[in-house]
Amino acid sequence: MNTYSRFADVLLPLPVSTYTYAIPGMLEDKVMEGGRVVVQFGKRKIYTALVLAIHDRKPAEHEIKEILSVLDETPVIHPLQMKFWYWLASYYLCHPGEVMNAALPSAFKLASESKVTLNPDQEPDHATLNEKESLLIEALQNRKAIEVSEISKIIGQMKVIHVIKTMLEKGLILMEEELHDRYRPKKETFLRIPEKYSGNESALKDLFDLLEKKARKQLELLMSFMMLSKYDTEMNREVSRTELLKSIKVTPAALEGLITKGILEPYDKLVSRIGEGEKTGDVGSIRLMDFQQKAYDEIHSAFLEKDVVLLHGVTSSGKTEIYIKHIQETLDKGQQVLYLLPEIALTTQTISRLKKYFGERVGVYHSRFNENERAEIWNKVLSAGRMGTEGNAYDIVLGARSAVFLPFTKLGLVIVDEEHDSSFKQYDPAPRYNGRDAALYLAHIHGAKTILGSATPSIESYFNSKNGKYGLVEMTERFGNMEMPEIRVVDLRQEIYWKKMKSHFSSVLVQQLQDVLDKGEQAIIFQNRRGFSLRLECDTCTWMPSCKNCDVTLVYHKKNNQLRCHYCGYTTFIPEKCPSCKGTSLKMKGFGTEKVEEELQLIFPEARIVRMDLDSTRTRHAHQKIINDLEDRKIDILVGTQMVTKGLDLENVSTVSILNADNMLSFPDFRSAERSFQLMAQVSGRSGRKNKRGVVIIQAFNPKHPVILDVVNHDYKAMYEQQLVDRRKFRYPPYYRLVLIKVKHRDPEMLNKAAAELARRLTKVFGNRILGPEYPMVGRIMNYYIKQIMVKTERSVSQTEMKGRLMKELEEFGKLKDFGAFRLVIDVDPQ
Repeated sequence: MNTYSRFADVLLPLPVSTYTYAIPGMLEDKVMEGGRVVVQFGKRKIYTALVLAIHDRKPAEHEIKEILSVLDETPVIHPLQMKFWYWLASYYLCHPGEVMNAALPSAFKLASESKVTLNPDQEPDHATLNEKESLLIEALQNRKAIEVSEISKIIGQMKVIHVIKTMLEKGLILMEEELHDRYRPKKETFLRIPEKYSGNESALKDLFDLLEKKARKQLELLMSFMMLSKYDTEMNREVSRTELLKSIKVTPAALEGLITKGILEPYDKLVSRIGEGEKTGDVGSIRLMDFQQKAYDEIHSAFLEKDVVLLHGVTSSGKTEIYIKHIQETLDKGQQVLYLLPEIALTTQTISRLKKYFGERVGVYHSRFNENERAEIWNKVLSAGRMGTEGNAYDIVLGARSAVFLPFTKLGLVIVDEEHDSSFKQYDPAPRYNGRDAALYLAHIHGAKTILGSATPSIESYFNSKNGKYGLVEMTERFGNMEMPEIRVVDLRQEIYWKKMKSHFSSVLVQQLQDVLDKGEQAIIFQNRRGFSLRLECDTCTWMPSCKNCDVTLVYHKKNNQLRCHYCGYTTFIPEKCPSCKGTSLKMKGFGTEKVEEELQLIFPEARIVRMDLDSTRTRHAHQKIINDLEDRKIDILVGTQMVTKGLDLENVSTVSILNADNMLSFPDFRSAERSFQLMAQVSGRSGRKNKRGVVIIQAFNPKHPVILDVVNHDYKAMYEQQLVDRRKFRYPPYYRLVLIKVKHRDPEMLNKAAAELARRLTKVFGNRILGPEYPMVGRIMNYYIKQIMVKTERSVSQTEMKGRLMKELEEFGKLKDFGAFRLVIDVDPQ
């Protein structure tokens, strides 16, 4: 029996506690805090774990397992990151392992089922193998790799880890390396002139003469190489194989001929998967307008007393230029910068602006990158901390909310642009964190400064700035003396009464769009619903097709001719007749972006109309292509959902329209007025860039709604003051903090009993701070029935104490066996 002197506490990417593993003697000098190791968890599962601490205290309560192998030569995370992870777990009431799972790129994690392969450098001696080892070797000789879960069937026993461990120690097998560390640096073949020709003009001349007589295609390829490499006899420059073959119409055989003759020499080189931008501008060349300079100076002054400043600047006020100036100052101090944006779509324009001034020092991090690209960016950010600004490292990172998890070591500035946006909130799975709030704590532990920027700040952020928690800097002018857009509100009741509507478009909007097209300008149409028709309905009996897994009606998508659930993805085809009454009068009701696009094309057949929503931007570069086409004026009218409201700078867009403002305003949520104002103000800001005043057309059945009037008057503060009155009265943020608890069960009766019992227990502890249980708007999703309970606590109450009491009650409730297999979902600061 093995005896161990050293042990490691490790964190697994699972909702479980920390576990202790023994460190085998041969790994004692390799295991390090912050590094990754491979461990067995359960009977057959193998995981990547992070080492938290190394010590000599052997656990007494259970049998100790060994660390199987070590993945890293240097730590992949550092102590500040771990502090950040544990804060997230504590604040958002989840396990640190769930934070780890969200934080680490998937390329840094083993698959739950690993594989083994034969060691190609070790010839097995069958005389020394036992029966189990022989069976596995024989199986591996017939197959390249075998999953751990299959090994038990092959060798005829359930416990396989001991067999694997023994064979690893003998060097007979390897854990498949691809799964140990799925990140692989990218290699590319480059070509160069061999040394015998380098600097030898006479030899090169003879070579050209020979090829001209016998191999014209090879000569053309060599000439192209010389041009691409800007070759001279003093300097031997390289060209990639791919670039050379694309430069001229020849077959790969011509290149192979040059390589065989020793005229070109191939070699492999590590290259980046991430497109590197070239620096073309100088930050010193940016000239701020007087109001921008004032705001820039005020931020400096505010940073003397506060760590966080809210920059409230109207749309097109030039906030990005101020950010860039502050980024340069931070880099001059040798520090790193994190620049957060809520949407991947926004990174397209912002990255080009940042790379103009900072070139290869800028990295981009978001979910559209594949696992190897994300791992590469992680390593480059980590490198920036180790090597300063020299070498191949990023010290500016632009990204969506997940960028807060990158391994910053010298973070000096955090910028959260469009800080109000609900896209910063992670909904599922845990941790259900808010990227903005997480970034504030990240900056705090690094001692960094934070700029929150928005034309329409969240009520909470503006409240914090007004009450002295944050600094506040405001810009009320637009860059270049541009006027705020002219906002026209169209009363849809009147348009319908006088029969002026064309489909879903008022006569005012149709005329305005015609003027836009006549002048060669561009327009954006906003409709906050994707799909073609929001529902199908039988005119005879009012039957509507609904999802078999969720309590929602199905949305019609014309492109695929399908009815689709936007919650679980269930699809079905349109029935020929009503299954309820057998009638054939099935009508489309409501409209989404797909229908808007089609009907606009009927009204303006010559116009180039494109749709930008989740369905049309699923591919990696779809956002960028649409934005590039807009900038290149290849699109006349862009139809879109919320994606079109956020931060785009498009100089030729003169008109923006909101097709139905009432849908947003009537949504049953305490934030609906705030969000409606933000959406309408933000989409209005897309019009009238540069030198022309824009036009915004808002269609509504209630044109006198207070929020619409605030949008027309560009009056954020009026909306803010009214919302404070309502929220104080009904006990909502910023005066109260919220925790939403969702109880889920497949049996609705058991759900009712479980939710009632949980509410009773919580009410005993928290009194009238408990609201519910109630069914949410959608009471069943993916065959789980849902009830929710809201905990409202005053800002003056200790959140740490409150959450501790809450978790104690939830843990006790979770031990009950009376209600079967229920699930609890905890959402802190729900959006």
